[in-house]
Amino acid sequence: MDSSNTEKGDCSAEAYRGPKLPNVPEDLVVPGVMDLECDERLWVPQAKDVWFRPLCFNVSHGYFVNILRVRKSGILSRHRHTGPVHATVLRGRWHYLEHPWWAEEGGYAFEPPGDIHTLEVPDGVNEMYTLFHVTGAYIYVDVDGVPLGVEDVFSKLEAARKHYENIGLGADFADQFVR
Repeated sequence: MDSSNTEKGDCSAEAYRGPKLPNVPEDLVVPGVMDLECDERLWVPQAKDVWFRPLCFNVSHGYFVNILRVRKSGILSRHRHTGPVHATVLRGRWHYLEHPWWAEEGGYAFEPPGDIHTLEVPDGVNEMYTLFHVTGAYIYVDVDGVPLGVEDVFSKLEAARKHYENIGLGADFADQFVR
């Protein structure tokens, strides 16, 4: 046997012929996610001038993936993460008042569990789009860390279902993003 195949696996140009493993869900493929000017109905309102476009609601692992769209400058929220967050800036820029770094277009940021920060979109940024992969919850807090609210995969899914129902696509439109 060729040692290169045993080290890296079989790389022959043939599809897997074996049986599908039990309980494996179907792949989730969302076309056109980089089209930030997509159908306006896909954007779920979150706050004034703030929307999210869901890409995945993983209810069994407690995470969600979405694109956050912000069309205002100023403070968005102060929050603490209960799990890790990955962020890729697609357009615009933002930062946290508590940190010296800036998240800028084309950049990536990792935010560890337990981090508390205040998200600001600076003056002069008309639009900010960031792809977020959020595990766990955001706990919204005041300046002293007192909890004010919580957002997680379940509240995001509920908001998406409500939005899609209200605009005529039906609440189950959001279910295509559930895994």
